[in-house]
Amino acid sequence: MSIKKVAVITLIALAIAAWFKFDLGVYLQFDTLQQRVGELRAWYDANPALAGVLYFALYVAVTALSVPGAAIMTLAGGALFGFWYALLLVSFASSIGATLAFLVSRLLLRDWVQARFGRQLRSFNAGFEKDGAFYLFSLRLVPLFPFFVINLLMGLLPIRPWRYYWVSQLGMLPATAAYVNAGTRLGELDSTAGIISPALLLSFVLLAVFPLLAKWLLAYIQARRVLAPFERPRRFDANLIVIGAGSAGLVAALIAATVKARVTLIERHKMGGDCLNTGCVPSKALIRSARIAEYARRAPEFGLEPMSVRVNFRQVMERVQAVVKTIEPHDSVERFTSLGVDCVQGDARILSPWEVEVNGRRLSARNIVIASGARPRVPDIPGLAALDYLTSDTVWELREAPGHLLVIGAGPIGCELAQAFARLGTRVTLVTHAERILPREDPEVSQRVLATLQAQGMTVHCRYEPLRFRQEEGQRATFDTPEGERELDFDRVLMAVGRHANVEGMGLEALGIPLTASGTVVVDEYLRIRIPTVFACGDVAGPYLFTHMASHQAWYATVNALFGRFRKFKVDYSIVPWATFTDPEVARVGLNEHDAREQGVPYEVTRYDIDDLDRAIADGEAHGFVKVLTVPGKDRILGVTIVGYHAAELLAEFVLAMKHGIGLGGIMSTIHVYPTLGESNRFLASEWRKSRKPERVLSWVERYHRWCRS
Repeated sequence: MSIKKVAVITLIALAIAAWFKFDLGVYLQFDTLQQRVGELRAWYDANPALAGVLYFALYVAVTALSVPGAAIMTLAGGALFGFWYALLLVSFASSIGATLAFLVSRLLLRDWVQARFGRQLRSFNAGFEKDGAFYLFSLRLVPLFPFFVINLLMGLLPIRPWRYYWVSQLGMLPATAAYVNAGTRLGELDSTAGIISPALLLSFVLLAVFPLLAKWLLAYIQARRVLAPFERPRRFDANLIVIGAGSAGLVAALIAATVKARVTLIERHKMGGDCLNTGCVPSKALIRSARIAEYARRAPEFGLEPMSVRVNFRQVMERVQAVVKTIEPHDSVERFTSLGVDCVQGDARILSPWEVEVNGRRLSARNIVIASGARPRVPDIPGLAALDYLTSDTVWELREAPGHLLVIGAGPIGCELAQAFARLGTRVTLVTHAERILPREDPEVSQRVLATLQAQGMTVHCRYEPLRFRQEEGQRATFDTPEGERELDFDRVLMAVGRHANVEGMGLEALGIPLTASGTVVVDEYLRIRIPTVFACGDVAGPYLFTHMASHQAWYATVNALFGRFRKFKVDYSIVPWATFTDPEVARVGLNEHDAREQGVPYEVTRYDIDDLDRAIADGEAHGFVKVLTVPGKDRILGVTIVGYHAAELLAEFVLAMKHGIGLGGIMSTIHVYPTLGESNRFLASEWRKSRKPERVLSWVERYHRWCRS
C-alpha cells in the first residue's frame, strides 16, 4: 500500500475517532439545533466572519467524511445566516466536501474494484465515459439516494474530478436552496404557534415535492436534449405509427384502435409476422402430425392392431399451410382495417422522432412503436452460403422430406423440429456446441428429453462446433469435437442457432439508437428507446423472444406511448412462463435449480412424478414430473418446471398462483376434477405438505386416538 493511501486512511481514522470521542454528532441533531438556535444566532451576530468560516469548514469535513448530518447542517445554515448567505456557504462547502469524498474513494478503492470487476463493468464504464456528467447531474437533481453514497460510488467510475465538482455544484443547487429556505423559516419561529405558519408549511411542502418536480424537470431536459436536432411537425397524421405486424405490432395496433386513437400499421411482408407464417402456428401443426404418426406406431399399446404408418410428406406440409390459412383472417388487413387501423405494406424508415417514410410517403405521428420482430440467425461458417440450407423461416417450403436432415442448434426450435422430422420418417442428426441440449433447463430435464430423442432413432452430438461445409458427392460438414475433427454427411441442413432482431434498414443508426450486446434495441423500463417519442416491443426489444411476451410488452409500449404524459407503467417481467413443445413437453416459469444455484437463491424442492397419476396412466402418458422450488420453510413459489404430457397446459395454474401470491397451500386446498392431468399440481402441493407434517403433534394425536379406543 502506498504512503499516500496510508496517510489518507490514518487521517480519516483520526477524524472519525475525534468525532466519536467528543460526541460531535449531538450537534447534528434536530432537537439540539432547535434548543440552541438562539444562542448560535447571538454568537453569529457577534462574530459573523468567524462563524461563516467555521461553519464552512465543518460542513466540508462532514461531507468529506460521509458523516450523516449534512441535511441538519443545511437547515442550521438557513436558520443562522439567512437564505442568501447560507446558500452561498452550503453550495460551495457541499460541493467541495463531496469532491473530497469522491477523491478518497478513488484513491482507496477504484483500482481494486476495477481490477476485480473490470470485465463486468466494461460496458458500464464505456457508457459512463460518454454520458457520465448527465447521469451525475440526474442523481444530484433528484435526491433518491444519499449524497454520500453517490460520492463513494462515483469515485470508482471514469469521470474527471473537475467535471465531478462543477456538475455537483449545479445539480445540488436546487435541493440546497429548498433546504436552506426551510431552515430560514425554522429560524424565524418565535413560538410553537409559528409551526403552522403558511411560510414554514410552504417550505416543507417544497421539500416534499422537490424530488417529483426535479424528476419531471430532468425528464423534460433530457427529452429536449434528444429532440432538439429535429423539426417537429405542426400537425400529426396519426397518434401512433406501428412498424411491424407480428404479434407485438398487431396487439399494439389493436389496443390503439380500441381506445379510439388513429393508428397506422406498417408491414413489409405478411400480416401475422413470424408466429403465424413461419413460427408458432406452422411448427405446432407439424408437431401435431408427427405426434399422430407416433401414436399410430404405438397402436398395440392401446389394444389396436399394429399399423403401417406411411407418411405423405407433401400432404403433411399442405396441412400445415391450411392451418395457417385458417388462422390468417384473425391477423388480416381486412380485419384490422375494419377496426379502424390504417394498414400499409412496405419498408418503413424512421426519419425523425415523429416521422416515418414508407413507399415514398412521409407519415407522421406523435409516437412510434417499433415491433419489427426477429429472424433466424445464420452464422458465418465457411461453405454454408453455398448450400441450400434451411432455417425456421424456409423449412415450410419443403414438399419432399429430406433423407438425412442435419439440425444445428439444440435449443427449443432445433429440438422441436428435429423430433417432428424424425417422427415423420426422416433420419435426423442433431448437433450443438453446448454441453447439453436445452441448456437453459435443468440437467435432468435435458437428459430426459435427450433419452426420448435417442430412443426414437435420432443421433445427438453435444460439444460439436461447426468448422466448415463442403459438397463432395453429397454434402458434408466438419466439426471441432472433444475427440478432434469429425465429419458428418447429410442431405439438407437446418440452422437453428437462435434469432437476430430486425434492426437494419429502419434508420436507427442515423438517429443514434443504441443496441444491446445481443443486437436488440436498448429500451428503458417503460419500453422507450433513447428517443422519448419512440417505443419498442417484442423480439426487437428482447429480452424474452416469445410470442406471449411480445403481446405482453405491446400493452405497455402502447399505453405508455398514448397516455404516458399522465401515467407510465413499468413493464412487468416478474412472472415469465415458456415451453418447449417436444415430446415430452417442457414448461417452466420462474427459477429452476440451475438458475437458483447460480444466483445464490436459497430454495427447497418438492417433486411429484406423473407416472403415478391415474389420467396419465389411462392415456398411456405416464412419464415426466412436476418440480417446484419454494422459499425455505414457506409455500411461496419461486419457480416451476414440468416435464411431460401437456406440460404447457399444466403450467398455467402455477403462473396464476405466482402472479397473485397464491402458495402451494392454496393449490392443495383447491378442488381439481378427477381424473385429469391437472391433479398432478394438487398432488405436488400435497407432497410439499406431507414432507412438513408436524411429527411431534401427530404422536400426541396418536396417543389421543389410542385413549379413545380404550
